[in-house]
Amino acid sequence: MSFVKCCFESTEGHDFLDSFVQKCTDPGCCCGCCSALRPRYKRLVDNIFPASPQDGLVKSNMEKLTFYSLSSPEKLDRIGEYLFQKASRDIYRRRHGFVIIAMEAMDQLLVACHSQTLNLFVESFLKMVQKLLESTDPQLQILATQSFVRFANIEEDTPSYHRRYDFFVSKFSAMCHSNHSDKDTREKIRLAGIQGLQGVIRKTVSDDLVENIWEAQHMDKIVPSLLYNMQSAEKYETVSCMETDTRDGLEEDPPRLAEACLRELVGRASFGHIRSVLRPVLTHFDRHELWVPNDFAVHTFKIIMFSIQAQYSYSVVEALLHHLDAGAGTRVRAARAAVLSSIVAFAAGDSVGPSVLEIINNLLTNLRASVARDSEKESDEKLYQDALINALGEFADHLPDFQKIDIMMFIVKKIPNQRGKATKADCRLQSILLKSLLKVGTTYKTTELSKAFPAAFLDALLHLSGAGEVGTRALLQRILHTLLDRRGNAPALTVPTVEYAELGLIVEKCSRPDLIFISKHGYAIFSSLYDGLQLESNTAENISAIYTTLALLCVELASEETVCDMLQLILSIQQSALSNPVLSLWQQCALHAVALALAALLPHVLLLPRLADYVAQIIEARREEAPHLLPPLLEDYDLSPSKMPNKLPYLMIDQMAIGECLKASGVEARLQPAAPYAGAGLAHRHSWVEAGATQGRDSLADISAGPNTELDSANSSPGVQRHSGASEGVSLEALRRAAGPPGDAERREAERRRAALNDAFRTAPFGQLLAITQPKYEIKEKLEEIFNSLSEEPLLGAGVGGSPPGKPTACTKYFPELFLY
Repeated sequence: MSFVKCCFESTEGHDFLDSFVQKCTDPGCCCGCCSALRPRYKRLVDNIFPASPQDGLVKSNMEKLTFYSLSSPEKLDRIGEYLFQKASRDIYRRRHGFVIIAMEAMDQLLVACHSQTLNLFVESFLKMVQKLLESTDPQLQILATQSFVRFANIEEDTPSYHRRYDFFVSKFSAMCHSNHSDKDTREKIRLAGIQGLQGVIRKTVSDDLVENIWEAQHMDKIVPSLLYNMQSAEKYETVSCMETDTRDGLEEDPPRLAEACLRELVGRASFGHIRSVLRPVLTHFDRHELWVPNDFAVHTFKIIMFSIQAQYSYSVVEALLHHLDAGAGTRVRAARAAVLSSIVAFAAGDSVGPSVLEIINNLLTNLRASVARDSEKESDEKLYQDALINALGEFADHLPDFQKIDIMMFIVKKIPNQRGKATKADCRLQSILLKSLLKVGTTYKTTELSKAFPAAFLDALLHLSGAGEVGTRALLQRILHTLLDRRGNAPALTVPTVEYAELGLIVEKCSRPDLIFISKHGYAIFSSLYDGLQLESNTAENISAIYTTLALLCVELASEETVCDMLQLILSIQQSALSNPVLSLWQQCALHAVALALAALLPHVLLLPRLADYVAQIIEARREEAPHLLPPLLEDYDLSPSKMPNKLPYLMIDQMAIGECLKASGVEARLQPAAPYAGAGLAHRHSWVEAGATQGRDSLADISAGPNTELDSANSSPGVQRHSGASEGVSLEALRRAAGPPGDAERREAERRRAALNDAFRTAPFGQLLAITQPKYEIKEKLEEIFNSLSEEPLLGAGVGGSPPGKPTACTKYFPELFLY
């Protein structure tokens, strides 16, 4: 027993014991605590520490400790706990050299451990990392972060359900906001914080059974920390995810590393978790007022759209749409809408079904709310509306064509119908929605007119053509230009002209489907355009826009089957310019110019040399005597009474001459003596004959209004041959119009005509009344024409298919009502 003494006493046997007994490292050691009696794992751990920390880890002894831990994995938890105790003691004593050695040893043990036994060591390892992060020394914080990142890159076979990372998320987020006085140290700490967050993300998002990193308490720390570092970049350069890994210097720049971490976070988010990322992003921009200017916001959301899984991209657009009006001023809303327009195209390619219409509906809802909002700064509100319209166009641009048509029909249904007197808000909303429709229409590539104009869509557009606002009507014509122009001819046809050889128009033969389309809907289209030219409120822009629409129809539907319908419309426009009392002088001249410009276009797109010569003669005659009846359109004419359009009948387009030109070119002339579109517009005068014919809707007077339909009156009309084939039948559409009640539009138009007529006859001077009611031709010339036709063809007898006695025939002649004077 004399040899058993305290290891701190100096005795005679001390030299002998010193050969195999070492002093205990614990100052509180007493008898019996010699290292020879201590566990082997502690002796191995003690041996890895050198006498001086500058010498570094003793590698040979570290290899022994590693071999021991692999051969006895059950000792790993004790080894880790003992290393933690030693490092804690050294931290307290500020012996940072030994702390670094302990951390290095733990890193090597962590890498050497098999994944099956990793859980035995991890708890001590994380306690060690936490202890270092809690210190105030930046060097230890960075060292701990590097160790944690190595740990995060190790894949574990079995997750640890009790392991939590709350402290690490909070600490790493705090490091991302470091405000250390030294710039280099500050950047190193921030880099370490971002790397630590990246390690937490990698360790947790891959397994749903471990701690849920997507909870709000974690995302509210991680996402703002990343954005805080990203916004400190000198220049925002957005690239796709594939290019991110190829960039150099990622580890040296906090903004770029934060961007890479955000990409990884968003890329790993599932559908249920993407909103957990977006909510703190929107909150961060609101709190720090980062929407204006919106460069950083656009950069951030583009990164999100590049990184997110493609099938979830529309949820980003949806979240931003719902956040547009979230407690912000007009400038902020405009900036948010601009961000939306910059990213909405990414979502279009992967949006299907209801998600497409949901996004469109949200955009339209925000537009309606903007129109209804009484903003003090209209300029900012207009920026907001323009940004939403651009977003709508960008979204539609990346959709297939059939979805674009669905979107346009959806928008048309949202346009308010102006019944009666429309409010200012309704007019503004109508204009805004038509701009949206135009934006979508510019992205559509028309192949067939029947696909671009479904029946319901075409009816809605034609119904809007009579809108009260001048600007609204011009917008509608621009929409028609966009959908009709398939060959880029619209820019050359923006204003009326008679010189088409210099325009370089591209003309192709009309296809069979387009001919079928115009045969079904041509009368409705032409009637709507004709009515648009009869409005008293028209400006030169409105008339030019309708001319462009008609010119595009001529070019796109260039065919012998359509030339007669176009000429019939041209004659109707010319007649309305002579007989419509509500048109001003400049409007009358403008309609004559438009009619002649369209007549000059027809022989240019079709091979009709005789018609071209005839139109050229009229153009030359007008240039000499009446240049006001030629393009360009003016809104002020100073004319003498002798130069009034109704005083120059010899300068008008003659129907009989046109018929002869068509026959000479081998085209069957099917021109009607009366203007077939006049029934849809304003009659030239309030005749008791017309009133009797149009008073009852059960009359067949409307049936004859069809462009290709004639009453079977050959048996009762002299000089008229009976047509055979399909031309004898009455179309089903005409029968429906004749049998149906008058619509609201017709009733309003009739009331307007009556009011205009009453006003004209009450206030107009006698000379103007004479000019309005005078016949279009001399009675003597007309009688000679009738007698000549009778001499050429005998009159049919009354008993052979004639009309019953006492009833008027189709050739009944009504003379002007002289009692009106």
